[in-house]
Amino acid sequence: MFSKSKINEPGAKTSGEDGKAASAAETGKSAGEKPAMPLTSSPKPKAPASTLSSDLTIVGNLRTTGDIQVEGHVQGDIRAHLLTVGESATIEGEIVADDIVVTGRVIGRVRGLKVRLTATAKVEGDIVHKTIAIESGAHFEGSVQRQEDPLSSGSKPAPRAARPAAAPAAKADAEA
Repeated sequence: MFSKSKINEPGAKTSGEDGKAASAAETGKSAGEKPAMPLTSSPKPKAPASTLSSDLTIVGNLRTTGDIQVEGHVQGDIRAHLLTVGESATIEGEIVADDIVVTGRVIGRVRGLKVRLTATAKVEGDIVHKTIAIESGAHFEGSVQRQEDPLSSGSKPAPRAARPAAAPAAKADAEA
């Protein structure tokens, strides 16, 4: 009735069920079901966003792989997965994230795959993005540049393009 191999195999059926389940267990395939995944490989539940309250002032850089919502004042750079700049927030520094939603004030460079400036946003600095949305009423002073990979350091592509053009001219001057 039972064998040791059937008990230890994932997807094995107990007695009282049809013979199809037993034959499926013998072949190592489940009958119409996906094999059970080990508990260690299941994804962990996503942690809630970290919130910096409006009465908090931070001097220094912040770095997280998760989500962060800033309501207070930050003097420093911020790097995150999802960054929400609250309506009462002020950030003085560069912000880098996959998704950025600005409803408050940012003084510094903004780099993100998806950047959204809401109607209450005030940004003074350059924005490097893959996609951008600027709502009516948002205040923005700076330049906007689209890049396929805005999360890589934004200053590297321009010098690379300038160096090859400058190098032949310097070489020509040396030969003359």
